[in-house]
Amino acid sequence: MPADQTTWSTADLCDEHEGSISACESQFTLYGGLRAFRGSIVTVQCHEDNVLARQALSEPGHARVLVVDGGGSLRCALMGDQMAELAVGNGWAGAIVNGAVRDIVALGQLPFGIAALGSNPLKSGKRGTGRRDIEVTFGGVTLRPGDTVYVDNDGLVVLP
Repeated sequence: MPADQTTWSTADLCDEHEGSISACESQFTLYGGLRAFRGSIVTVQCHEDNVLARQALSEPGHARVLVVDGGGSLRCALMGDQMAELAVGNGWAGAIVNGAVRDIVALGQLPFGIAALGSNPLKSGKRGTGRRDIEVTFGGVTLRPGDTVYVDNDGLVVLP
């Protein structure tokens, strides 16, 4: 696996792995201080409730990427600066949020990759609902725990 952004790009990966790589059709915005990141996938599926995502980011990250499938809801943020700081401290490479984030100025100062659909200052619910470590599908791609995801300014790609 490439070590850093200087040795890979999602466009080059698509060319090199044509037929076996999947590119996400959803248009994510990069909010974190890292403009490119990659890692093994861990998934959380939740709707307007970030408890399971916080629990995952509280564990050692081992340079993995947390994929939070919020169903595309932009009604509240599933991640903010406090969760991102927790992730940095625990060694996560980044997070992909199929939903909204908040505290975007602070997120941009952290050495962490964050891709999300948008932002909303409202915090999420805290019921603890959702599922973890399952396949999630959005933007025409299926993201499975253990697969590798690459994210840069061109988009998001997944290699099994």
